[in-house]
Amino acid sequence: MTLPDTFQSRSAQALPTIAPPELKRMERFGARAVFNDGDMLFEAGRGKFGLMVVVSGKIRISRYDGLGNSSLIIEHGPGEFAGEMSQLSDAPTLVNGHALGAVEVLVLTTAALRALLVAEAELGERIVRAFILRRVELMDSAACGPVLLSPNNNSRMHALRGWLSSNGQPHKVLDPASTDQARALCERYTPQPDDWPLVVFPDGGVQKNPTIVELGRRLGTLPALDSDQVWDAIVVGAGPAGLATAVYAASEGLSVLVLDTRAYGGQAAASARIENYLGFPTGISGRALAGRAYVQSKKFGVEMAIPAPAARLLCDVRPLEVEMCGSLQRLRTRSVVVACGARYRRPDLANLARFEGKGVYYWASPLEAGLCKGAEVILVGGGNSAGQAAVYLSAHADRVHMLIRRDSLVDTMSTYLIERIAATPNIVLHTHAQIVELDGTDDGGLDRVKVRDARHGTERDYDVKRVFLFIGADPNTGWLGDCGVAVDDKGFIVTGDDALARNDQPGDRKDHRHDEIERPVASLETSVPGVFAIGDVRAGSTKRVAAAVGEGAAVVSQIHGFLARLPRTR
Repeated sequence: MTLPDTFQSRSAQALPTIAPPELKRMERFGARAVFNDGDMLFEAGRGKFGLMVVVSGKIRISRYDGLGNSSLIIEHGPGEFAGEMSQLSDAPTLVNGHALGAVEVLVLTTAALRALLVAEAELGERIVRAFILRRVELMDSAACGPVLLSPNNNSRMHALRGWLSSNGQPHKVLDPASTDQARALCERYTPQPDDWPLVVFPDGGVQKNPTIVELGRRLGTLPALDSDQVWDAIVVGAGPAGLATAVYAASEGLSVLVLDTRAYGGQAAASARIENYLGFPTGISGRALAGRAYVQSKKFGVEMAIPAPAARLLCDVRPLEVEMCGSLQRLRTRSVVVACGARYRRPDLANLARFEGKGVYYWASPLEAGLCKGAEVILVGGGNSAGQAAVYLSAHADRVHMLIRRDSLVDTMSTYLIERIAATPNIVLHTHAQIVELDGTDDGGLDRVKVRDARHGTERDYDVKRVFLFIGADPNTGWLGDCGVAVDDKGFIVTGDDALARNDQPGDRKDHRHDEIERPVASLETSVPGVFAIGDVRAGSTKRVAAAVGEGAAVVSQIHGFLARLPRTR
């Protein structure tokens, strides 16, 4: 049969064949199952499995969008296997699988699949590569996963689409008047203004204006977590630092849970192209780098929960406890790695919140870039992230007005980016400039921006509908207040000798050190034993992706050292 266009160039990698000797080795990880013609082996939005290898017969794989629309993807024959990234993540499958004739398959659970990937390196590499390529095809086709319906300029629609895209979740967007199915659905549910968007899930369920927490639960990114389990490490934050910790710790046998508020990759995932990361001479997008790290973490058995913001850390109990935001659930762990980075900084503009998601954005992904075609946009910021975003948006927008308060980019941006901006004709740099007013309508969104030139004391209106803010971030440490983790005067977490010095000061934060673990403080350990800080949230850290990854790897040996001194807690 003819493969989808996105598969053409790499079809052999997307559809590898398991040789008989390999199938024999795989037998110890799974069990055989038999199905009759027409049987459903797995159902979109409902079924879960790790891997199904066809021994005999065929499996028909089809997209299904929850509205009843189905289309053929592929037919897997003997030696081929069914599965994509949902299976590695233990999430509900996104496609339907039916038996064509009598079918026998070798079925592996997700846990068994992960064990196979580690034990059989070469075979595991082929399986993982196929999973990734298949997920890419599902995202490109936009014919499975949830269906979102909403009128134009709905900020909630943009927020949900952004969350789905950031977490690699295929989805489709329909205008309520675009198809008979969409119109019929709207007539049935009669959504009011606050009910948009409507979301149809792969299993056919419909929700009005769901939260991302509800999306996460339905799509499997937010699994049910056991409050009785004691993890070796809970990592708070799935940016480059947190993902590095998760990969290295899990590969060395530690049980790891990663919690993140929004998506894996953190702020780095918003970088259009990282060109100074070692090993990628042509550069790599932040999203691609984060995606690869995410797949690695799942391969080694990391449990990840998104969106799962931590509300507070309780340090007066052992094991330590992380209380989840929005619930009373507490998760227990022997150690905590704080890798939650920072929150996007918002300028002091009276009506900023009114236009967030409707003209004002804090990152520049393909979703936002698609809104800028043929238009002028404003980008505020002078750091590397701002420079990468400006260059990226310049390939989509007619003109990018870049605003900075300083007189140049020299002190805040890498030289290669400064040179690229200067060489890009449709990027206009405005120095000593800042936004002082946003204007627009609730229905239409942003349509005018007033900019002040501080050097000349003049103001100018720009008829733009898209503003991108890259003005830095503040440390995300407010949730640690009850724990007494020491921070500096800017809110960044102090570690190592600096943390010990804070603990030794009379009248300072409570000393949480227990007699049985009295020892020098590790370089990435905070003032609280067993709590480590890495990446942008740590005082004195180098704010670069490579540095964050390095700290994420380095902290694992310090976690091992801490755990070795603790009695095992059941």
